Amino acid sequence: MKHDPVSQRKRLLWRLGSILAVTLLFGGVQAREELQFPKDRNRPIPAAEFARLVEEFSEEGGYFRSDNFVSNETSYLHVLDRLKELGARGGAYIGVGPEQNFTYIAKIQPRIAFIVDIRRQAVIQHLMFKAIFHHADTRLEFLSILFSKPLSGTAAPGADAPLEEIVQHIAKIPASPEAYSRNLSRIWKTITREYLIPLQSSDRGMLEYVYSVFRDGNLHLQYRSGGYGYRSGNYGFPASYRWSYFPTFQDLIFETDLSGTLGNFLADRRDYDFVRSLQESNRIIPVVGDFGGPKALAAVGAYLKKNGYTVTAFYTSNVEQYLFSEGGFDDFAQNVARLPITDRSLFIRAYPNQRTRHPAQTGNHRLTTLLQKIAVFLDDYRDGAYPDYWTLVRTHYISPRSP
Repeated sequence: MKHDPVSQRKRLLWRLGSILAVTLLFGGVQAREELQFPKDRNRPIPAAEFARLVEEFSEEGGYFRSDNFVSNETSYLHVLDRLKELGARGGAYIGVGPEQNFTYIAKIQPRIAFIVDIRRQAVIQHLMFKAIFHHADTRLEFLSILFSKPLSGTAAPGADAPLEEIVQHIAKIPASPEAYSRNLSRIWKTITREYLIPLQSSDRGMLEYVYSVFRDGNLHLQYRSGGYGYRSGNYGFPASYRWSYFPTFQDLIFETDLSGTLGNFLADRRDYDFVRSLQESNRIIPVVGDFGGPKALAAVGAYLKKNGYTVTAFYTSNVEQYLFSEGGFDDFAQNVARLPITDRSLFIRAYPNQRTRHPAQTGNHRLTTLLQKIAVFLDDYRDGAYPDYWTLVRTHYISPRSP
């Protein structure tokens, strides 16, 4: 392919302008560390305020090639020890995607969390999760409601039972149409009446679609790529591509960290209880937004600054890969520069190894989970160090394994 020198100069000037904007947006990490935490940062957020944040921070819904009902990142636990070593605790958490966020939230224990996803369906799914947490005192009850499997009898595992025992019990129970209908109605009422989210009829269709997929897929539900039912006007199971090597929901919750220890938020009662408590206090807030968009991340950053929070961790999965390919990376970097950070603030990334293996890849995992300090990212960006995604994930990354 031939390169046009004029176009190259235009792109260079545009990038330099973006870098200058980033430079002007922040005056150094130290200034951001001086923010004072308000005394009421642990109090529940009122339902009306929660609803306002969801609605006012959200952008118009966009498209992604997958429904993303569940993660496909089997390496997501590999960074847990490093997060602990690097002091990733408390503060604010920002993430994207489905249930893997709950594990990072459980381990980091932030005071507040925002889940920012380009698809409105993803926000509906997180509101569904939130309602299920509300009605599920235990991990067993959570899975029971999620998969429309009614609990009965006295032989059910207790709240402190091992994950294996809980999953074995759930696996034996068939999904029930009556439980599905009853739970769906209760979830809808909880979202609209208790969380005060003004859902539209199309949102109802999304909720029914998502909840039916969890009923039908249950423990064997997998990530899949392809068109999703809501866009085509069909709320049933869409024609999608699924690959046998994608992990199931069950596979994901039984993944281990690098020392072989279970780490999913459902593996330990205390982790589940923490996530549930944050949900009950309305402090896990789903927002429709493009990472490179004009509103969502900027609104989150302004809110965190106003309320005295700094970002502890920002889980991006592999979204930056699409930002590079679609021309939104510079806008993303400017949005990151608006976030209140410290010198400990971290990115959590998942790099797909399909084409080129990452130097930090472990075993045959399809993705490699990496860390990077956000302040280092911003410094590198100002220096023009990121011409493409492959360079980004190889520059100043923090390996899951300790040096």
